[in-house]
Amino acid sequence: MIGDPMSRVDGRLKVTGGATYAADNQLTGLVYGVLVTSTIAKGRIKAIDTQAARKAPGVLEIITYQNAPKVPGYEAKPTGQTRVDGQEFRVFYNDEILFNNQPVALVLADTFERANHAASLVTVQYAQAPHQTALRPNLTKGTKPKRADDYLRGQANAYTTAPVRVEQEYTTPINVHNPMEPHAATAVWQDANNVTVYNKTQAVRIAQQDIMKAFNLKEENVRVHSPFVGGAFGSSSRVWPQEMAAILGAKKVGRPVKVVLRRDQVFNMVGYRPESIQKVGIGASPDGKLVGITHEAYGLTSSYEQFAERIVDPSKSLYSCPNLNTTYKLVPLDLSTPCWTRGPGESSGSFALESAMDELAYALGMDPIALRLANFAENDPENQHPWTSNQLRACYERGATQFNWARRTPAPGSMRDGDWLVGLGMSAGIYKAGRSPATARATLLADGSLLVQSATADVGPGTYTIMTQIAADVMSMDPAHVRFELGDSALPPAPGQFGSHTTTSVGSAVYDVCLSLRQKVLELASGQAITTRDGYVELLRQKGMPQLSVTKESKSGSEEKTHSGKSFCANFVEVWVHPVTGQVRVVKVVSALDVGKVINAKTARSQVLGSVVWGLGMALMEEGQIDHRFGRYVNKDLADYHLPVFADVPDIDVILIDQPDTILDPIGAKGIGEIGMIGFAAAVANAVYHATGKRIRNLPITPDKLMA
Repeated sequence: MIGDPMSRVDGRLKVTGGATYAADNQLTGLVYGVLVTSTIAKGRIKAIDTQAARKAPGVLEIITYQNAPKVPGYEAKPTGQTRVDGQEFRVFYNDEILFNNQPVALVLADTFERANHAASLVTVQYAQAPHQTALRPNLTKGTKPKRADDYLRGQANAYTTAPVRVEQEYTTPINVHNPMEPHAATAVWQDANNVTVYNKTQAVRIAQQDIMKAFNLKEENVRVHSPFVGGAFGSSSRVWPQEMAAILGAKKVGRPVKVVLRRDQVFNMVGYRPESIQKVGIGASPDGKLVGITHEAYGLTSSYEQFAERIVDPSKSLYSCPNLNTTYKLVPLDLSTPCWTRGPGESSGSFALESAMDELAYALGMDPIALRLANFAENDPENQHPWTSNQLRACYERGATQFNWARRTPAPGSMRDGDWLVGLGMSAGIYKAGRSPATARATLLADGSLLVQSATADVGPGTYTIMTQIAADVMSMDPAHVRFELGDSALPPAPGQFGSHTTTSVGSAVYDVCLSLRQKVLELASGQAITTRDGYVELLRQKGMPQLSVTKESKSGSEEKTHSGKSFCANFVEVWVHPVTGQVRVVKVVSALDVGKVINAKTARSQVLGSVVWGLGMALMEEGQIDHRFGRYVNKDLADYHLPVFADVPDIDVILIDQPDTILDPIGAKGIGEIGMIGFAAAVANAVYHATGKRIRNLPITPDKLMA
């Protein structure tokens, strides 16, 4: 059953409207909250006039920094290991404005419409201060992240000694997550020390811990529910203002409070991919062997906390190169904090690295695949550890064959189809593959069915389904008789769904706990192997047991210290570019991936399709644009922030190498959620160069840049 293209077990529930998302929870006595947000990027609140709003029909309360319930964690200084360095943004804490569209008030009313109307009546006066929201003019303010050192192996800037070298700057803009489901939270206090939150989160346990820390509560007094998530891409990986506002509102009025963000509020209140400026120097000998790589990166963060990502990591490990140095600096600006966005850091960093590799291939007169094969890393160059597995060569070979790379003529502008210029480009990708400790509970019930539980999440990739498959496979059961539960902080602890480690972590826990349960069944049956539902029912009846339950933690061993775990991919892209209009069409994509053992061929392919669409947006369309005079987004909705639609999506072939990783975890899997996007934007840019002879180094690749 593992590996089969099984359809989603939650699919019917979702398409028939039976799945309960964060905003769907209708509790008795529910109150609706609408946020009022700032119109300046930096300064202080001089006055808030709520009189007219308070007189509006249905209004129960209006919360500002002046009357908000106290939050003990706002005063505490961060200690010990924290997920994000620095003090997180404190909702309704004081009169200070740190970014435009910052929450300054919460209007609570008996209906959403009344709350929304009353929110429009709140007026705020500000003492405005000069702000800085542009990255490039502030590069001199850049500092090293607190937990990220400069990296050096061999000689620094050795690329400058190479006979053939490339030195270029590459930039990527702000990208906004824009999941279909808006961010929402409903909070209810059972008493002064017990709170339940129904929210949109990728990690119920992390949300629980953050709320505990903020309100100085015990673990058993905070419960977080998030059984269904309508897309997130990293934007629901921490507690955001709407959750804190709902919790504070519920505490203030003593009733359940629901807060749902508008689309324009999603643009800056729940994270985004930060803008980057990167400089890459890369040099090689005439035979293509790399001499050195220098990768310098700048990224933006907020003025009130640091957000760092793995932007230079692909350069450290993807290629065998004796000399490499990287630096990464964060520039604090008067914006909200960025956050993890699909392929966090690696998506931006690989655009620079893989574009530079393509430029080097042209400078050498080498085929881009041949250049990459000449520098294939037999071990991880960063630490010299052997790979847990590495099928990147197979990705190159099978991807090139499926794509028919051999038809490519090397000279830029040499291929046409009618009026269109045709370009073929490729790139490689690398992303961490690891696992975190996870616990699962497996319970064999009296009716012969199996219940498996773990406090992980499913933001769309099919977690419900693959965990059902793993359990059914180990227990030799029909998946129809297996039920997997997640999205509740009261369940056995598990990591959140991000970083491409859910399957390796939670999947391993499900595998291990079902093995233990099967062993218990074997012991109860005096060594007789029972593999049928009727057999399970009869065994429990004979033993007088209503159920049989096992809980087990699963975690990695010494392999983390002795081996390097990575997922790999090779991207192949065909573009057509119109020479008169500069229009770019991506007409064919082949994505070949090494993700270890494929647990479900159908959901795995779906993940890669999503990565390709994400990559299309990053390469050709997406750009969060800020009017720096005001520090405010000007394209803050789905009409003006361009995303790929069905007509933009080309023919996509997905190749899954499907070779188990026998070292990383017991099920042989590696991460798949992020890797399909790593390097993809560079493959598009490389194809555009092959079609036109024009190298676009600042994303997105738009007609005006091609025609300039």
